[in-house]
Amino acid sequence: MLLDAVTWPLVLELLALGSVVGVLAGLLGIGGGMIMVPFLTLMLEHRGVPTAMAMKMAIATAMATITVTSLSSLRAHHARGAVRWPVVAGMAPGVVLGGLVAGAGVFALLKGKVLGFVFAGFLLFSALQMALDRKPKPSRSTPGPLGLASAGGVIGLVSGLVGAGGGFLTVPFLVWRNVPVHQAVGTSAALGFPIALAATAGYVIGGWRLPPALPGAFGYLYLPALVLIMATSMWTAPLGVRLAHALNVAQLKRGFAVVLVGLAVTMFYKALHA
Repeated sequence: MLLDAVTWPLVLELLALGSVVGVLAGLLGIGGGMIMVPFLTLMLEHRGVPTAMAMKMAIATAMATITVTSLSSLRAHHARGAVRWPVVAGMAPGVVLGGLVAGAGVFALLKGKVLGFVFAGFLLFSALQMALDRKPKPSRSTPGPLGLASAGGVIGLVSGLVGAGGGFLTVPFLVWRNVPVHQAVGTSAALGFPIALAATAGYVIGGWRLPPALPGAFGYLYLPALVLIMATSMWTAPLGVRLAHALNVAQLKRGFAVVLVGLAVTMFYKALHA
């Protein structure tokens, strides 16, 4: 069995991580990779995986979880009529191509140290967005098919390198292009699935011939973490949604921004010494 490849302490750690990821995703509307990647990197390092490889495995595994968790978000937004499907259709070819190029090509070629720096920069950018809570002013109309596909390619490529569903870029882009914010969020959620699917396929292709870094690893993917974190995060996400209606989310976001800065500094340090 898959879980035979891990010890019970690691199982408990992964279950705890998945629970926290689910609550924070429901509470703050953030991607789980922000929390998952730093802590999964630490767990893998503790099990003897070199830092550079641990970072790559954490990023790839975090993205792979989005292939399942994004579907529940997509269904919820679609039920509220918040998904602009013509925009999804226009951006999807670009995000798929960008995700594949990131996972199968750029991700495999870049050193883990470089990816660590890129991810730390992503955390700092996300922390700034969360602390300031600024949204770009709508100033342009929605672009045509070529413009949407091009934007999707950039979003898919960057997302594949940091293990994120793309919302940190897709939502500001769509709001800037005169899409109402609730539709921008819903459309971003719909694009999260093809981004994650393409990038994960790329990770599998890029890591196909890699020897397992530890039992349960398949190339860049760490399968026990993938299974346990997906299962628990989907179970605890509704709790986060309920808490969001009872707590001051704006203040929580500013507080969590400080946590992200701390995680970014940690990832910078690890990348520097990888």
